Amino acid sequence: MLKRILSLILFLAAFQGFSQEKVPLEYYLKPGYSYNPDIPTPASVLGYNIGEWHVSYDQVHMYMKALAEASDRVKLEITGRSYEQRPLMMLTISHPDNLNKLNALKFQRSQLRNPVESRDVDTENIPAVVYMGYSVHGNEASGVNASLLAAYHFAAANEVEEDLKNIVIIMEPGINPDGINRFASWVNSNRSIHMNGDPNNRELNEAWPRGRTNHYWFDLNRDWLPVQHPESRSRITQIQEWKPNMVLDFHEMGTNSTFFFQPGIPSRNHPLTPTKNFELTEKIAQYHAKYLDEIGSLYFTQESYDDFYYGKGSTYPDVQGQIGILFEQASSRGHLQESVNGPLSFAFTIRNQFTASLSSFEAAIAMRTELNNYMRDFYIDAKSDADADANKAYIFGVAKDNGRTFHLADMILQHQIKLYSLKEDITVNGTDFKANKAYIVPLDQPQYRLVKGMFETRTDFQDSLFYDVSAWTLPMAFDMQFMAVNSRILNLANVEEVKKGLMLPEGNVAGAAGAYGYAFEWGEYYAPKAAYHLMDKGYNLRVSHEPFEVSGELQFDRGTILVDKGRSGASDQAFFEDLQAMAKETGITIHAINTGYTGGINMGSPSIDVLKKPEVALLVEGGVSSYEAGEIWHLLDQRLEMPITLLPLDMVSRADLNRYNVIVMPNGSYHSLDNSATESLQRWVSDGGTIIARGRALNWLDDHKLGEFSFKDETEKDSTIQKSYAKLSNDYGSKVTGGAIFNVKLDLTHPLGYGYENEELYTFRNSNQFLLPSKNPYANPLIYTDEPLASGYVYPFNLEQIKNTAMIRISSKGRGKIIGFVDNPNFRAFWFGTNKLFYNSIFFGQTISNSSARQ
Repeated sequence: MLKRILSLILFLAAFQGFSQEKVPLEYYLKPGYSYNPDIPTPASVLGYNIGEWHVSYDQVHMYMKALAEASDRVKLEITGRSYEQRPLMMLTISHPDNLNKLNALKFQRSQLRNPVESRDVDTENIPAVVYMGYSVHGNEASGVNASLLAAYHFAAANEVEEDLKNIVIIMEPGINPDGINRFASWVNSNRSIHMNGDPNNRELNEAWPRGRTNHYWFDLNRDWLPVQHPESRSRITQIQEWKPNMVLDFHEMGTNSTFFFQPGIPSRNHPLTPTKNFELTEKIAQYHAKYLDEIGSLYFTQESYDDFYYGKGSTYPDVQGQIGILFEQASSRGHLQESVNGPLSFAFTIRNQFTASLSSFEAAIAMRTELNNYMRDFYIDAKSDADADANKAYIFGVAKDNGRTFHLADMILQHQIKLYSLKEDITVNGTDFKANKAYIVPLDQPQYRLVKGMFETRTDFQDSLFYDVSAWTLPMAFDMQFMAVNSRILNLANVEEVKKGLMLPEGNVAGAAGAYGYAFEWGEYYAPKAAYHLMDKGYNLRVSHEPFEVSGELQFDRGTILVDKGRSGASDQAFFEDLQAMAKETGITIHAINTGYTGGINMGSPSIDVLKKPEVALLVEGGVSSYEAGEIWHLLDQRLEMPITLLPLDMVSRADLNRYNVIVMPNGSYHSLDNSATESLQRWVSDGGTIIARGRALNWLDDHKLGEFSFKDETEKDSTIQKSYAKLSNDYGSKVTGGAIFNVKLDLTHPLGYGYENEELYTFRNSNQFLLPSKNPYANPLIYTDEPLASGYVYPFNLEQIKNTAMIRISSKGRGKIIGFVDNPNFRAFWFGTNKLFYNSIFFGQTISNSSARQ
């Protein structure tokens, strides 16, 4: 007993003593290096040593600026701005001779992608390029803090002068500026002088939404392929210009872990990634092991993490002749935290990340020629694969939606993929594609493998476990008409290559001022934006629930919006100019109507409803998913430019809910809503409000008599008496639906179906929640088909459970509606194809017949 007490005293003494120590620069730096005294250390600029406080992003910028001014090895470039207007930094670090010829070096890199030109490139005499990206998750702060040490080392260490002739480092010290700042503010504001590593300490438990995400609460490490955010677009531009040999992605994981570096689990590599990539990653891993052994750090490889989804930082490079490497450091989540491995200090986590930066540098220097040869051979092989591929191109487009077609084309262009615009109407395998409304992506191009990764569908897999999604077929995400063609269509059709500067096509008003009224169809992606802003100007908008025609020529479908001046007081000319401006901005065509005596129904028909301007409250905080709340906030704020209220759960009982006509409940837990809040919501919806709810919010609504939503049992019955303990993790993991694409059938006559042309639609599912259809057949506007799997992995039992269940089910209470989504229609800001279902819920939920939603 005495021995145990003495051991505990010694442990606590070490624990408390370390927590109060200053952290000298020498703690981090590798022995054997001397440093130029004219180069500022981080402490000389910050006023404290790295690891004593968390650097804010503006402090990172301040130091990197000072470093670039003092060192001829460093160039600092501002490549863009975050949503919160923080500068997006990219440092180029190399020998001064290289910094004076950056354009020439970039040209050499581009030659490696050209199967013809690359044969003449002297791969032994061109520098390796390494991208070092830190803290894409803002609360994984060891990375961004280590970036200051890495930048200092490469700028000031005398011994790396010669090596820098053979390498160019492009360093992004903080990939997620807004999240980094949010987290640094939290932990620094809650830091004690006498540190306490108790996991219950406030410092170690961030407030919602936490610092992981960007301004709109997106995980930027899932946005490398979709590139929907300014941080990603700036970074991908740089990576496509430089084509680095290695892409380093610095992260953190659970506090009780150690340190991970790739390779990941071999069976979970994407099939389009060459085996040679894994072999080179293994070879590089030996350098990490050597460096971490020297400082006595624990680590592991080939477990827990995979390289399947090409939208992650460590996997995106793998399909482009590069080696992506993920580093995962056990997180202190503050300045000090207890762990099963002993007290984990912030300084220790930083040192491991810095050490991995140095080991990567050494690997790139030693393997420079091998890495350059691999990139060259990757694209030579891609050319051979393209020649052997039975398909020669993909064609996609939507004739009646400029918005979705533009956004998919724009996304593709971000990745240096050749794209051609169709300049004549053509028919391919019985499908019509219209001039200036469709694009062609040839497969015979350097980015062959990436194009395949964007367009392919896949339902067979080597493994049944995925770290992230198993499918992301982009045309399906956009609900886009597309197909692979096996002829060289570029030689047959009139096409034009699309260069940089692709813009959303402008719309127009067909007709003159002073017309009886105006109409526009709902099929365009940005039609809801036009509708909202016209209502905001005081104009009267109505929606037609039946088709009609004008002058026997123009056909208008259900969901057409009718616009008149209403009581706005605007003159005919001012009204017309507002219509012109909105059409131009959103890409819609607005038609003048010169009589109310239209074909089908007339303009005063009872089948036309007046629309109320949406006043939206989005419930946030508590157990609400910040990811999904952020997706909705971003969708409405950025795309529709619609002001919304972010309403915390603890304010629901106190707020005047009558300010709103739509309340959105993202996926999450709502147990913190008390009886008073529940009663407020019940009164509000009974008085005519519309609730739009997703996922587990439906369970809460059903439990509290705010809507009727019932579910199938998610659990598979298993009578096996004994199973191998070693297979437990894999058995459970294989049943997870991490992300796959499914076929659903849409009722085009339902208000939620307005704007869609085809009843077949693709939905993204990442849950095992199986929503039973309502007994009222009119309350199920979107259901899964009896052959639902379109692309991705799903456990066989779950696939059977999904068949013919509801994706959307509508319930009513009093005069109000509750619209329940089982799947997320706004997934990661790139599932454009189902966004309109959400838009329709906001704009047309008020018009849904009560009798159609009664249970």
